[in-house]
Amino acid sequence: MADNLLEVKDLRTYFRTEEGVVKAVDGISFNLERGKTLGIVGESGCGKSVTSLSIMRLIPNPPGKIVSGSIVFEGKDLLTKTEKQMRGIRGNDISMIFQEPMTSLNPIMKVGTQISEAILLHQKIGTTDAKKKAIEMLTRVGIPMPEKRMDSYPHQLSGGMRQRVMIAMALSCNSKLLIADEPTTALDVTIQAQIIDLMKKMRSEFGTSIILITHDLGVVSGLADDVVVMYAGKIVEKAAVRDIFKDARHPYTIGLLQSIPRIDQEVERLQAIEGVVPNQQEMPPGCAFYPRCVRATERCRTEAPPLESFDAGKRAVACWNAVKREAITMSDTGNAPMDGGKAK
Repeated sequence: MADNLLEVKDLRTYFRTEEGVVKAVDGISFNLERGKTLGIVGESGCGKSVTSLSIMRLIPNPPGKIVSGSIVFEGKDLLTKTEKQMRGIRGNDISMIFQEPMTSLNPIMKVGTQISEAILLHQKIGTTDAKKKAIEMLTRVGIPMPEKRMDSYPHQLSGGMRQRVMIAMALSCNSKLLIADEPTTALDVTIQAQIIDLMKKMRSEFGTSIILITHDLGVVSGLADDVVVMYAGKIVEKAAVRDIFKDARHPYTIGLLQSIPRIDQEVERLQAIEGVVPNQQEMPPGCAFYPRCVRATERCRTEAPPLESFDAGKRAVACWNAVKREAITMSDTGNAPMDGGKAK
C-alpha cells in the first residue's frame, strides 16, 4: 500500500462574485506519496494555483471558500485545523514557492533577514544559529558568496537567484511538502534547468515531497513522477509521467504535448489548441473541453464525462472518446463525430 503524505479528496473551492459563483476547483481528488513529485498541469485559469492555495489554507474569504472535501496531510485533515494551527504548519511542514519571487519577497527586507525570520518562527534556535543556517541554505541552493548575499535586497538579485532564495526559505525548516507554483516561469532555459536540478537535489537530500504546478509539460518531464492534468477546475487525466508522454488519452493532454517543441522532430509550426479556457460563469452543459475538442460528439456537448480509472487503477481519464495519442492530431478541423469508446 502506498505511503501517502497527502490525500486530497473531492475538493471544491468556489468564489462568489457579482456575476455569480466561480467553481475554480470543482471536485478533484489525488494522492501524493512520500518522497515523490506530482505535477499539476494545465493552462492559466484551470484551477492549479487555487488548488495549491487551498492546500495551504490561503484562500481569501470572502470571496473564496473551500466548500467541501478533505485535505489529509499525514493522516490529519487540514480543513479541521484552526488558523493558529495552520500558521504552525505553513513554512514548517508545508512550504510554498510562489509564482513570482519578486512579489513574494519583501522588497524592503534583506533576503538573509527573511530566511532567518522563517527559521526563527518555526525552529527553537537563537538568532546567531538562525543566521548560520540561513547562510548554509543559501550555499546549498548554489548562491555564490552567501555571506554577502545575506545583505542583499530582492531587487539586487537576478530572477534565478531570487527563485533560489525562495527555495532556500522553503526548505530552511526541512519541510515535508514543497509546493512549487510555476517555479521556472519568466526564467531563461538555462536557469530553468538549474532550478529543476536544484529541486531534484533537495528532494534527494531532504526526502521532500513536491507538488509542481506548471503549464509546461516539458518542465514536468524532468522532475515529476506522476501527473494530474486539470481543465476548467476538474481533473481530466491522471497517470505516471512516462504514461502521459507515451500514451496520453485525453485530447486536451494530447494538445498540450503537441504544443511542446521537440528536438527529434522537424516541424515548421507547433500545433495549438484552438480557443481558450471557458469562463467559469458560462460553462458549457456537457464536457468543458467540448468547444475546443477536435474529437467532440453530440454526447460530449450534452453530458459531462466522469473521471474513470483503468490500468488497474493506475490511470484515469475523463473523456467519452478517450483514444491513444497517435490516433489524434490537433490539426484536425471541426468537431468531427466519431464512434469512440472509453479507454481500455
